[in-house]
Amino acid sequence: MHDGAVDLKAEARARIYAQPLEELDPAQPELFTQDAMWPIFERLRAEDPVHQVTSPTYGTYWSITRWDDIMAVDSNHQVFSSADGITLQSHEAKAEQVRRGTRPSFISMDPPRHDEQRKTVSPVVAPSNLQVMGPVIRERAGKILDGLPIGEEFDWVERVSKELTAMTLATLFDFPQEERQLLPYWSDMMTNMPGHGPVKSWEHKREAIDGMVERFVGLWNERVNAPPAGDLISMLCHGASTRDMDRLEYAGNLGLLIIGGNDTTRNTISGSVYALNKHPGEYAKLKANPALIPSMVSETIRWQTPLAHMARTATQDHELGGKTIKAGDRVAMWYVSGNRDEAVMESPNAYIIDRERPRHHMSFGFGIHRCVGNRLAELQLTIIWEEIMKRFPSIELAGEPTRTHSVFVKGYETLPVVIPTRN
Repeated sequence: MHDGAVDLKAEARARIYAQPLEELDPAQPELFTQDAMWPIFERLRAEDPVHQVTSPTYGTYWSITRWDDIMAVDSNHQVFSSADGITLQSHEAKAEQVRRGTRPSFISMDPPRHDEQRKTVSPVVAPSNLQVMGPVIRERAGKILDGLPIGEEFDWVERVSKELTAMTLATLFDFPQEERQLLPYWSDMMTNMPGHGPVKSWEHKREAIDGMVERFVGLWNERVNAPPAGDLISMLCHGASTRDMDRLEYAGNLGLLIIGGNDTTRNTISGSVYALNKHPGEYAKLKANPALIPSMVSETIRWQTPLAHMARTATQDHELGGKTIKAGDRVAMWYVSGNRDEAVMESPNAYIIDRERPRHHMSFGFGIHRCVGNRLAELQLTIIWEEIMKRFPSIELAGEPTRTHSVFVKGYETLPVVIPTRN
């Protein structure tokens, strides 16, 4: 019996290596849904690591695919600005943005505004707060896992990955826990194009996001008149640099915090189950030595790379890798490629949970825009796996996942699994 997924990957690989180099374009969502984009990154790292291409969907941009070049861009915010947005945008999305207006957030700002706004919300993930949140996350993870069926197929994404991240996000926002599933729903509405995920049309997307903003404006109005508290909304409405933001800027920051709090953790929780099943020797290592969980978490974040790229705009002409990037050019840093760069790590395509330097990855970015919630993501992933190992001898794949149709969010729509038995 042949494996259709393998056939698709083999066909994609042959097609990619037959293409002229100048036509190679990594920004193809269809390849990401098939997990078949890797040969493009292999070729570009080897043959043209600073590569300009004109995409029919995203326009002309530079693909940066090697670790050192990505670091050079990510750590140079003076030359490579975030102000024009941090993702490649399709022509359709740009037209929609013109129609709706830009929703700026601090990740799409340069200093000093970026620094001021980031500083306002960063206390929510300070070490002292994470110590308080740890036991709460553990209790919730235990309840989620105790409610899973044994010996029956179910969707891990829906029952576990979405649930834990939704509970944590609701806590960060002090959002009602009984309505927590609105948060991953809104995240999916913001990150998907019409026809993918839950998004049926541009109108449907607009209605959902408008509803999200209305709900959070109501929460702002409640909390701005209350004493300052430790949740994100209170921090924003009482912060010196954020209390006077307009509705669009508030919406932009909400989007950033919801997506950032959802996608990295949710897709790495799913990715960890998938990776361990695809690498049974590593799963055996973990079962023999649960102390490897923190290392496994970091290796999964690298191997999964839950956000495939970040984009910047050059503010001036700049030479990189022997090429001249012109002022105004768009640049995509492919973290998903940098994390597989043979020049900086041994066996980068392998999943090795006891790597010597497991946190040596670029999934959280570098420089001023490094993920503010990276320690919270690692905490959730560590706790869920500590609780899994207490309960289940194994979690087994029941089929291949459905992957997200995106060149930005590298994740899973569904992941069918079976838990054969409890400990």
